[in-house]
Amino acid sequence: MAVTLVANPLHEGWSLTHLGGDAPQEVAGATVPAEVPGSTHVDLLRAGLIPDPYLDRNEKALEWMWTCSWRYATEFAATPATDGERVDLVFDGLDTVATVRLNGTEVARTKNMHRSYRFDVRELIRGGANALEVDFASALEYANGVQDEVGFRPSPYPHPYHAIRKMACSFGWDWGPDLQTAGIWKGVRIERWRTARLDAVRPLVTVDGTQGTVQIHVDVERASSEPLTVHASAAGIEASVAIPAGETAGVVTLEIPDVERWWPHGYGEARLYDLTVDLHSSDELLDSYARRIGFRSVEVVVENEGDGAGFTYVVNGQAVFVKGANWIPDDHLMTRITKERLARRIGQAVDANMNLIRIWGGGIYETEDFYDLCDERGVMVWQDFPFACAAYAEGSPIVEEVRAEARENVARLTPHASLVMYNGSNENIWGWCDWGWPEKVGGDGTWGLKYYEEILPEIVAELDPTRFYTPSSPYSPFHTHEEVHPNDKAWGTSHEWEVWNRLDYTHYRSYVPRFMSEFGFQGPATWATVTRSLPEDQRRQDSEGWLLHQKADHGNDKLNGGLAAHLPAGRDFEEWHWATSLNQARAIEFGIAHYRSWWPQTAGAIVWQLNDCWPVTSWAAVDGDERPKPLWYALKHVFAPRLLTFQPRGADGGLDPEGATHLVAVNDTDQAWSETLTFTRMSLDGTELAVATAHLAVEPRSTATLAVPGHVLETADASAEVLVADAGYPGDDDHVRGLHVFAEDKDVAYERAPYRASAVRAPGGYEVTVAAHGLVRDLTVLADKVHPDAQADDALVTLVAEQSHVFRISCEAEVDPEAFLADRVLVSVNSLVG
Repeated sequence: MAVTLVANPLHEGWSLTHLGGDAPQEVAGATVPAEVPGSTHVDLLRAGLIPDPYLDRNEKALEWMWTCSWRYATEFAATPATDGERVDLVFDGLDTVATVRLNGTEVARTKNMHRSYRFDVRELIRGGANALEVDFASALEYANGVQDEVGFRPSPYPHPYHAIRKMACSFGWDWGPDLQTAGIWKGVRIERWRTARLDAVRPLVTVDGTQGTVQIHVDVERASSEPLTVHASAAGIEASVAIPAGETAGVVTLEIPDVERWWPHGYGEARLYDLTVDLHSSDELLDSYARRIGFRSVEVVVENEGDGAGFTYVVNGQAVFVKGANWIPDDHLMTRITKERLARRIGQAVDANMNLIRIWGGGIYETEDFYDLCDERGVMVWQDFPFACAAYAEGSPIVEEVRAEARENVARLTPHASLVMYNGSNENIWGWCDWGWPEKVGGDGTWGLKYYEEILPEIVAELDPTRFYTPSSPYSPFHTHEEVHPNDKAWGTSHEWEVWNRLDYTHYRSYVPRFMSEFGFQGPATWATVTRSLPEDQRRQDSEGWLLHQKADHGNDKLNGGLAAHLPAGRDFEEWHWATSLNQARAIEFGIAHYRSWWPQTAGAIVWQLNDCWPVTSWAAVDGDERPKPLWYALKHVFAPRLLTFQPRGADGGLDPEGATHLVAVNDTDQAWSETLTFTRMSLDGTELAVATAHLAVEPRSTATLAVPGHVLETADASAEVLVADAGYPGDDDHVRGLHVFAEDKDVAYERAPYRASAVRAPGGYEVTVAAHGLVRDLTVLADKVHPDAQADDALVTLVAEQSHVFRISCEAEVDPEAFLADRVLVSVNSLVG
């Protein structure tokens, strides 16, 4: 049966014209072909009128675009509206300050990137050619005007991004460019319909035992008043509900027996079911809706323990240690992001053993593609509302936009099994307490708390009571921010930025947080990305180009300060690049190993950040050209289902950073871990100096702490000995190893290259085999130095004497295999220290 509603995309024949604002001569007044969805930067770049803003110093050269205005225009053929027919012009997203005209008549003005828009144009549509124009004014000038109207509110950056409902990081961040995009960034279409259409469909999914329930809330928009029927089906179960004449809402419920549950990655299958919802009038199918749903229960357990409160995800009754990363938009020019690109990124998260992504509040509500992929791969999603690091006015014209966008997006996202939580803001309550905001807030004195503690939780409770909500991250539950600091590590969620900004990464061990929702350490992009984005004369720490791609406050100083205590800086810029990349990986691995060792007291670690949006030195594990940095491999290792980590403990087993060294075994699997454990203290050449064995027994989803026998800890020469703990036999698939060094790497007497290495062509790429005759630590093949498409399957591999490893390099290009053995390609800690 054909659906009465007909959607005609309007994605062809667009042009872009510069309307106003200072621009170079070749751009001023120019008209170029445009793509929709698209943006001004992408269209001008395609036309050859601007340089690539991601390369060299071009970002700064494009600042003139901040204050320009633009017109997108097209013509499309149509027929006039017939009697009883509705004709709607629908925009899924406009970025951001737009005026829409159809056939010369103004249809609307918009000022919110996070919303869609629907306009009734049946009186304006005509037979034959129709002219559609969308003019975009400067978002910066609009935001400045709003700030003048509502009063100054503090933020960490010069532009008042918090005075406009636009992606905050569009105005620049300490990892992102300041480009201030504009354009029709999502789809646009003409929809023609009669009688009624589905305005919103909200499937609320719950499960009890094997019984699944889908309560489908349907809102309809009417063009006439006759009775309607909503029909829904999933997993072979069908049900219908009548919507009486004149009414605009109904609820249809599906009770589905014997459902299979949706599980997060590492806990089971991410089982999904097809849901369809049809709207009928008599025998006529008016509109339809289709999504996939998953049956799972998600509870975030936050209990007041008197001296603190945990923050633990419980999925289908199973407590889960969250292994996650924060997410930013994957390309600053977002209309270039494809589903295939997102699939690669979600795949990298899964391959690094993650089970959650937090969508950070300075970005966007992500696309359906993003949530669909997370549904499929079993990646839980923590969704921030778009508020970040600033004080927000609570009056007009902002509050109305916040309500509208929140209602639309909460309703839109209800079907997604992956979505487990909403968070009201990023660091905004913390900012009020610590960043001097009370003295700076102007206007009526509001700063956003009403959004986080009233408006947003009320909307979530009304539209999606199945999801957990928290006002901010970090946040201390059960108290106001005046009573307990929002970043108190004993209460709820925490952020850790003393490390990176001021303190050595060993500070991670100085306390036990309940849930670490943001922490990070910087490192440069991969070498191929650096060399693509910066010319050779800019590849130095003090160059203008390098510093334009290093946005952090005193970023180089912090990189060098964080490095000095642990590793040498290398002999030149290229070795410094490897040293700082390695130190980033080391710092985060150190922190996560500590957090995991305290499960279940610490219930999660969400690293800042998974991805980048352009080529930049940042906290990301995957750079802006999609290449995994050494940090990504460190995450893969430290988030592995089973982990052995040496950790200090006090005499009572409690926190003591100076306590005796213990071994903590972490078992994040459904199977008990029973194994003979061997401790071996050895010299760097592999000579055994002391050996002990113990029985390892760890329950499923649990940890066990073992005292390390004293004689294997009694080193005679800290610079020449190491301690390893082996569960299982080295070389077996189930072998797990923990390593403990007695001195900082810069002080260890490493041999520079204690191994033999060879490389050969292999199916799909190349193989590099390394056989060690002494300790080689964090051995890595920087394959992108040989070819930008080359990528190793593993990195940061530590070998002891008589141990070997095979790196598999994916690369279709023909290169000399020996190139993978070059001094600056096959690297390690040894190559820096030895």
